[in-house]
Amino acid sequence: MQTPIRLFAGALIVSLSTISWADESSRIDHYKPKASETLEQAVENLSEYNSKLADILAKDELSADDMHNVHELSYTLEEALKKIHTDLAEVADVLEEVHLASEQSDAETVKKRGQAYLEVTRTVVK
Repeated sequence: MQTPIRLFAGALIVSLSTISWADESSRIDHYKPKASETLEQAVENLSEYNSKLADILAKDELSADDMHNVHELSYTLEEALKKIHTDLAEVADVLEEVHLASEQSDAETVKKRGQAYLEVTRTVVK
């Protein structure tokens, strides 16, 4: 009797997660975000727009204009985070190559892929 309950619970979880990760094309965009085509652009946008958000949040009370501005700048922040997430997920695979190569004492791969890893991550961490 537990199987139908587990199937129902599983279906419910999948359907709820599908709702929360709805197809982005169904989302209504009100503002065009600042481009984050490269990791460098994404990090710059994140820094700039985080600063703008911090300035707004530092106020004692938020006006309707503040809420509008937060809504508008969130589009650029979302794009920047999406690019950073994608690029860091890819570089995590490169780090795994370095890890495995180090276990096998493959110095050539460690040096080559390690440099590739550092090039990407130095964009985020200086």
